[in-house]
Amino acid sequence: MTSLKSKLKEDLTEAIRARDELRSATLRLTLSAITKEEVAGTSARELSDDEVRQVIAREAKKRREAAEAFTQGGRAEQAEREKAESAVLDAYLPQQLSDEELAAIVAQAVAEAKSAGAEGPRAMGAVMKIVSPKVAGLAEGGRVAALVKKSLAG
Repeated sequence: MTSLKSKLKEDLTEAIRARDELRSATLRLTLSAITKEEVAGTSARELSDDEVRQVIAREAKKRREAAEAFTQGGRAEQAEREKAESAVLDAYLPQQLSDEELAAIVAQAVAEAKSAGAEGPRAMGAVMKIVSPKVAGLAEGGRVAALVKKSLAG
């Protein structure tokens, strides 16, 4: 089985051959972020597929935030480019949870926290502790936190 990192490298080679500028630039930046992560710390090491996925998720999130900033700044062309780059990266990430799936997991966690005696807005930490491991890599932290907050308030 090939690792996710080698898949990225193969796809980069293909993108270069196909003269797909957007894809090759995006993959090149992502691979350099992975390499940077590998040499960070006291000793260089190979990242696991899960760690590579975390780097890709972080890069995709940066693209989405940049797209939002460009959109608010009235720079639609750059926003489209960032969105397109984010879409390239999303292909390497697990399918994100739908709002309904996430809501069900949060509702279950809120019930679990209540049975443990945590209620109201102060239960946020307890609920997040239950939800986070279940949705790791499948939903963005901000999205999860907003839903938890809403569930606890209502």
